[in-house]
Amino acid sequence: MERILKQIKGRAKHKYAPYAFAIVAAGLIPAAYLGISELLPTSYEVADVKAETVKKKVVEDSFVVTHLDTPEAVRAIYMSQCVVGTPDFRARLVKLVEETELNSIIIDVKDYSGKLAFPTDHPLLKDSVSDECGARDMKEFLGLLHSKNIYTIARITAFQDPHYTKLRPDLAVAKESATTTPWTDHRGLSFIDVGATPFWDYLVAVGEEAYGVGFDELNFDYVRFPSDGNMRDIYYPISEEFVVSDPELGKARVLRSFFSYLSQKLKPTGAILSADLFGMTTTNTDDLNIGQILEYADPYFDYIAPMVYPSHYPKNFLGLDNPNKNIYKVIHYSMSEGVRRLTAASSTPSKLRPWLQDFDYGGNYGEKEVREQIQATYDTGLTSWMLWDPSNVYTKEALLPN
Repeated sequence: MERILKQIKGRAKHKYAPYAFAIVAAGLIPAAYLGISELLPTSYEVADVKAETVKKKVVEDSFVVTHLDTPEAVRAIYMSQCVVGTPDFRARLVKLVEETELNSIIIDVKDYSGKLAFPTDHPLLKDSVSDECGARDMKEFLGLLHSKNIYTIARITAFQDPHYTKLRPDLAVAKESATTTPWTDHRGLSFIDVGATPFWDYLVAVGEEAYGVGFDELNFDYVRFPSDGNMRDIYYPISEEFVVSDPELGKARVLRSFFSYLSQKLKPTGAILSADLFGMTTTNTDDLNIGQILEYADPYFDYIAPMVYPSHYPKNFLGLDNPNKNIYKVIHYSMSEGVRRLTAASSTPSKLRPWLQDFDYGGNYGEKEVREQIQATYDTGLTSWMLWDPSNVYTKEALLPN
């Protein structure tokens, strides 16, 4: 100890040297722990260099999350959870955006599996991160997109959630014939009861974390009661009373309560909120037996995205034998009705942002078919649209060059 003190006294010129000597001499802290050679440098110049080095390293190791304002006209494509975790594939989609009129990308944050696309330490979510798909560098990837002025939207599949139904089977939509057995649709996917308020908090947490890593907008899909399964053998453990007592609007009222809660909790974050609805919510006044009514969603979201895929409209819609062969008419009528209804509700029609079809189902969708949908949207006075293709292979020829 005496030898160390003599060495320090002989070399140190720092004004805090006497305090260090006293601390070490008293045996309170070992000299090695203090890092004496760094605390008491032989010159101020060395100390300044080291300080700058540490400061530079801290700056390099930290990542500042940024957000972009919503473009006046959003023109977007969808990117799946697995594609965002595949560098060469996602790079091709970024290039497509840079080379065309596109300016936004919707990325799966919570997909049909219920799993999350990026790592998180949030206590409600940390065990729900996908080990199959997703991007471990999501924050950095969003930063890259922002540097290219590309608006980012987090797609959050809400009540369709096979993962969470395993965690909380008591909140899952069940079979009426066996109320402890989860109900599944024709694809074998299970749902959480829309009235399950603990799950509302879970979805809020997903939204907060997504905004926290840099997404500009939170887009909620599958905000509905289930369909496409055996609807004669279905039981809602939370919402059953409301559904049975009010067959016409019970589901819609439960869903509206969720919309209100979501808005109340997430608006303060600064995130833009949007919701995906069935395409026929613009033309039907009932809830389509899934709880979705256009005017019930309107007050709680900045944007509403009706999924007006022509292939999803039934035969004889508008008297058409095959809606797939009347693409322009289907889109133009559906979105015109949406504009009319939001205008009547003293709302803002421009908040409508349709999902358009860029996948082959019920017919071939190429340059002509995709462009017809875009033009039909424009002809209703709307300026925003989003393209959906589950395979993430888009028709570049249908898009205007940048």
